[in-house]
Amino acid sequence: MQGSPTGSATPVRTHQPSPLSAEIPSPSPNAPPSSMSSSPSSASHLVGSHPSTSVSLEHERRFAKAKQAEAEEDAQELRDFRNLALERQQARLAADAGTSNGGGSFEPFVGSRVGSPIPDMHGLGWPGKGTLARLNSTPDETLAREKKLADAVKTLLECIGEDPERDGLIKTPERYAKALLWMTKGYEERLPGPSGVVFPRQSKIELTCFALADVIGNAIFAEDHEEMVIVRDIDIFSLCEHHMVPFSGKVSIGYIPNKFVLGLSKLARIAETFSRRLQVQERLTKQIATAIDEAIRPMGVAVVIEATHQCMTMRGVQKPGATTITSSMLGAFRRSDKTRAEFMALIRSSQR
Repeated sequence: MQGSPTGSATPVRTHQPSPLSAEIPSPSPNAPPSSMSSSPSSASHLVGSHPSTSVSLEHERRFAKAKQAEAEEDAQELRDFRNLALERQQARLAADAGTSNGGGSFEPFVGSRVGSPIPDMHGLGWPGKGTLARLNSTPDETLAREKKLADAVKTLLECIGEDPERDGLIKTPERYAKALLWMTKGYEERLPGPSGVVFPRQSKIELTCFALADVIGNAIFAEDHEEMVIVRDIDIFSLCEHHMVPFSGKVSIGYIPNKFVLGLSKLARIAETFSRRLQVQERLTKQIATAIDEAIRPMGVAVVIEATHQCMTMRGVQKPGATTITSSMLGAFRRSDKTRAEFMALIRSSQR
């Protein structure tokens, strides 16, 4: 099993029972008060004159202490894996600059392994507070989130001067809530991160940030192919995070395999996962490229997106027809002008 490219040891977590699993004494609801105080030694640690009140206070103290310990453990795990992600990022940058051999040997992500979030120099791919809550939602919490969102939409309708109770709008809050959750369903999908990281247990953090890839799964195959693989003109739809209005366009993805190839449909799935979030096009381009690089560590990855933003066409400067083009080049595509030019020529050949 491979560690990080910098040679640091692979972190391995050992199971430690959660402090919340410890038994917390509670009085029987039918027991008389005398049974709670019959033994002076058993009540000596309680505070206050009334036994049930004292036990309740003790319960609250122990619960708060356990929650604090759990939060500290989670925070430390996140720090550890941020450091690991940064190490991987620095190794990749060194390879792009030609100061290393471009990655060396590599064992790709597989379904039996646990990955971490997509590493990003600016933390753009790291799950935030809201993402973690959504990933961990129970069915009841999901319904509660949908209702909360619908209530907020009702308030928005009132604020713009509408009557949310009129016939045409009476079900709009619920419809919009469901639509918005679907348009941002990318928050509920996970991708692999630094390869070779193995955990003997699945903690809360691992289940949210480091869970098995929902998107790529086992669609990584050993192939002795060293020429470009390109999937072009993949339709994408997203929401601008600045105004929450749509932008849409096409993405072309290319990579040069390094002993492993990715299922072709997974390139489109990766693009879909990251686009179905609140986004900016620059970040979206970078996240797609980084995800592919982390999944199979190819010799290079290239991603180009051309999109139209409704925040430019229907509001603001109101310039219909204006398009935005962004690119992200990693590995050989960044180092070699010839390789980059070949990729650009191939994706432009489809334009008629």
